[in-house]
Amino acid sequence: MSFNNLFGSIPTRLADVPLLEFLDIRNNSLSGNVSPALKRLNAGFRYENNYGLCGNGFPDLEICGSPDLINPNRPEAFGPKNHSTKDIPESAKVPSNCSEARCSNPSKSPQASLVVGVIGTIVALTVIGLFAFSAYRRRKQKIGSTFDTSDSRLSTDQVKEVYRRSASPLISLEYSSGWDPLAKGGTGFSQEVFESFMFNLEDVERATHCFSETNLLGKSNFSATYKGILRDGSVVAVKCIAKTSCRTDEAEFLKGLKLLTSLKHTNLVRLRGFCCSKGRGECFLIYEFVANGNLLQYLDVNKGSDKKLEWSTRVSIINGIAEGIKYIHANKGKKPAIVHQNICAEKVLIDHWNNPLLSDSGLHKLLADDIVFSTLKASAAMGYLAPEYTTTGRFTEKSDVYAFGKLVLQIIIGKRNITPGMWQGAENCKFEDFMDPNLEGNFSEHEAAKLVAIALRCIQESPFCRPSMENVVQELSRLS
Repeated sequence: MSFNNLFGSIPTRLADVPLLEFLDIRNNSLSGNVSPALKRLNAGFRYENNYGLCGNGFPDLEICGSPDLINPNRPEAFGPKNHSTKDIPESAKVPSNCSEARCSNPSKSPQASLVVGVIGTIVALTVIGLFAFSAYRRRKQKIGSTFDTSDSRLSTDQVKEVYRRSASPLISLEYSSGWDPLAKGGTGFSQEVFESFMFNLEDVERATHCFSETNLLGKSNFSATYKGILRDGSVVAVKCIAKTSCRTDEAEFLKGLKLLTSLKHTNLVRLRGFCCSKGRGECFLIYEFVANGNLLQYLDVNKGSDKKLEWSTRVSIINGIAEGIKYIHANKGKKPAIVHQNICAEKVLIDHWNNPLLSDSGLHKLLADDIVFSTLKASAAMGYLAPEYTTTGRFTEKSDVYAFGKLVLQIIIGKRNITPGMWQGAENCKFEDFMDPNLEGNFSEHEAAKLVAIALRCIQESPFCRPSMENVVQELSRLS
C-alpha cells in the first residue's frame, strides 16, 4: 500500500488481523494516531513519509498531543457508529440537498443493517486476504527475483518493487521519462547495501530546505554542495551533480556508485547515502558534514589566526592523509584498488579533532571524461599534477604519491605556493629558509628533516623513483 496517495487514518481494527505480519504504508498522506497494537509487527511495520501520523512508542513519530488523538479506540471515520464528514477531502462532492437531520440519523431498518453487515464482512475478509497474500509474497520473494532473466535487466516496475521492499532510506529513483541508472542491467547492490544507503528525494530536499542558497557550501563547474540536517538531527553535506556531468553509460555509473559505498576508512569522508532523481536530472551524494573546512584554509594564515596549526597537529594531519591514500590504493575484500586522481589541499577536510579526511575519493568513476579532465586544471595550476601525465594522459598510484609529496611540503611550510628559495632550503635542510614562521621555532628538527626527505622522494620526476604509499606509511611510523 506504499506510494498510493492514501489519506485519512489507519483503522485500529487492522492491528487485530491475526495473519498480519507486514504493513507497508510509506509515502502516503495518512494522518491521525497509530494504534500501539501495531508495534507487534516490529520491523514489518513501515510508515515513513506520512507526516500527519502520530503515536506513542514509535521512534520516528511525534507523540500525539490532543486527547482525541491519543485514544487508540476512538471511533474511526465512516465506521458503523460514526458518520462524521471531518475526514472527507475538500475535493469530495457532497450532495447539497442533504439535510442535517437526514445525515445525522441513518436508517435503523433491519434490511439496512443486514446490508451493512454483509458489506462489512466482505471488506474485512478482503483486507485479511490481501495482507495474507502480501505476507506470502514477501516471504517467498528475494531481491534477486526482481531481475528479468531473459535479458538481465530490471524493468521500471521491478525496480519500484525493490524500492518498496527496502527496509530503510537508500536510493530513491523517480520513474518518469529520461535518465534512469537502475533501468538497465543488474543493480549489483545487495539488499544490505540498499538498506544502508538509500535516501528519498523528499528527505534530501527537506534537509537542505529545498537547496536554499543560505545552505550552499560551494560550487564547482559540475556540482554544488549544500549543508543539510536530516530528520535524526545529523548534519550532512549534499553534493548535487547534474546528469549532463555524469557518465552516459548507466552501467558504468552504477558501478561507480557501488564503489563509493565500499569506501570506509577513518581518513575518508563518510558517504551516508545517495539519491538519483531523473525528474530533476541530478544525482545527490550525501556525505557526513566535516565542520572545520579544508586544508587550504590553514595555509597562508596570519600569525594570530585560529587556523594556525601546531607542529604536532601538522604531523598528525600528514599521517592521516597518508593512511587515507594507502587505503584507497589497497585492494582488500570487496573494495578494489583505486587512484584518487585529484589530491590537493582543497580535497583534505579537517574535522573537530583536526583529523584529516580525504573527500571525493572515487568520484571520478561517476563523471564524464571531459568533466574529470576539467577538474584537473586547478590541480595542475597548484603543482599537484604529476609530470608524466602530460605525456601519458594516465593516472597511476604514483600520481597520487606525487600530489601527497607536494601536500607534505605545503603543510610544513604553511604556504600554498613554494618559492625557489623555499625549495632550496628544504633540499639543504636549512630550516630558517622554509619552515613556517607561525611555528615560532616550536617544531622537531628531526621530524621536519624526515618529513622533508619523504616529500622530496614522493615528488621525484620519474614515477619509478617514488615510493608506494604503503612504504610512506611505514616510514612515517618510524618518525619519532
